Amino acid sequence: MSEEEFEKLVKKAILKLPPHIRKKMDNVAIVIKKRPSNYERELLKMRSGSLLLGLYQGVPQTVWGRNFMTKLPDKITIFQEPIEMLARTPEEISELVKITVWHEIAHHFGFNETQVRKLQQKWQKQNYRGRTSVS
Repeated sequence: MSEEEFEKLVKKAILKLPPHIRKKMDNVAIVIKKRPSNYERELLKMRSGSLLLGLYQGVPQTVWGRNFMTKLPDKITIFQEPIEMLARTPEEISELVKITVWHEIAHHFGFNETQVRKLQQKWQKQNYRGRTSVS
């Protein structure tokens, strides 16, 4: 899949978020990279062979306060190659992009990994009937 096609999937995934969620997203940049850097993998202490689909870097909204008036934007990175490695069809790629975008945006709102996984299971049952999961 071309970078442009993948970028369109990410934009579509963002637009599929409920309007009240999109309105509350603040001071966050969403970028696309081919693959995680060695630094990003080391930062997360990833094992060799593990795939990273997305990465949230920043200060969650639940932590914002007086001292964060001029903070840099949060950054959500969506990694194209790992997603394409897990998905077999264009439809599965699209689905996995949606799930990954949702997952990383949940971190932006202050949910930790355990909480995100629980919410993700509930969300998938409601919206996607569990067809694809992120492990």
